[in-house]
Amino acid sequence: MSLDGARTPGAHDKKPDQSGAKVGYANGKSNGPVPLNGAVTVPPTYLTHRLRLNPNSDHRPDSYEDVELDFSPDFFSSLERYLPPNLLLQPRDVKFKYMREILVRYYPESERIRLQKHREYRQKIISNYQRLHHELYNMHAANFFAPSFLKAISENTEQGFRSIMSEPSPGIFTFEMLQPRFCEMLQAEVENFEKWVHETKFRIMRPNTMNKYGCVLDDFGMETMLNKLMEEFISPIAKIFFPEVGGNTLDAHHGFVLEYGIDRDVDLGFHVDDSEVTLNICLGKQFTGGELFFRGVRCENHVNSETKPTEIYDYTHVPGQAVLHRGRHRHGARATTSGSRINLLLWCRRYSLCFVSSILWLLRPS
Repeated sequence: MSLDGARTPGAHDKKPDQSGAKVGYANGKSNGPVPLNGAVTVPPTYLTHRLRLNPNSDHRPDSYEDVELDFSPDFFSSLERYLPPNLLLQPRDVKFKYMREILVRYYPESERIRLQKHREYRQKIISNYQRLHHELYNMHAANFFAPSFLKAISENTEQGFRSIMSEPSPGIFTFEMLQPRFCEMLQAEVENFEKWVHETKFRIMRPNTMNKYGCVLDDFGMETMLNKLMEEFISPIAKIFFPEVGGNTLDAHHGFVLEYGIDRDVDLGFHVDDSEVTLNICLGKQFTGGELFFRGVRCENHVNSETKPTEIYDYTHVPGQAVLHRGRHRHGARATTSGSRINLLLWCRRYSLCFVSSILWLLRPS
């Protein structure tokens, strides 16, 4: 899910040089008793039923897309995995009321207002923008992904994933992922969207504060498709290769494209991403330069520490090929010296885990 917006512009992003540089941050309605297991009981509340500390990854949550909400429907589906066992099998409306009580009580009002404004912004775009390639807005795996990638996903084993991957530097994985036709269609869709933006003079939000060009795919209707991309295709990989950053608990995303070239952004400064796991795929076109340079993983307290020789790695983009890494793996992009380059990025996050942890912290014994 994208939680209705992705990263709010204004996080602390800086753009220093590559060597010894300071790192930037890219930053139902009813009353009365409810029947539970054949008995009439008091409706469950957070005071009587506590959330799980860890999600039930085997549980398939209900969909809340058809419910009128003041929070993202996908957030309810994600939070449902944290419900206590005796609530998981209850009717959807029981679970919904329980979760909404928690959100209303503990979710910051300022953030709820921001999300509502962003939903309104999104709805204006989706109601007016005429899509070019409608097939992009739903997941069609056989038409999107390379056969080798689909085979590895169906096997869902470390051995299967490693058979299609290279790990040129610790924690950096590269593999063929997208079919050329998908890359071409997505580029055309982005160009069509930007043409609409120009003609209507609609002011859009850019993906982050470090890039002046590009667009947020979630904002013009691709949220559902990208959420499936994260849940069904990236999470299985992250569960195996990035367990230490919650690879098996990813439940939120920020999906966008970036554009580089002489008349676009030229390069990108040294930074870390606002994600647990980042997927970066070159879509095309013809270009020279634009290599990614990686300089090691760092925690918040040591993000500007010196780079070790073994942490230096430069990656050359290949259309359709993906690079997958931790969000806190420091990196940047060298100048694109000719032509134009377009990349699809998916920042994968574990929003519900952070939210549940904050609730447990607030309710800790004094």
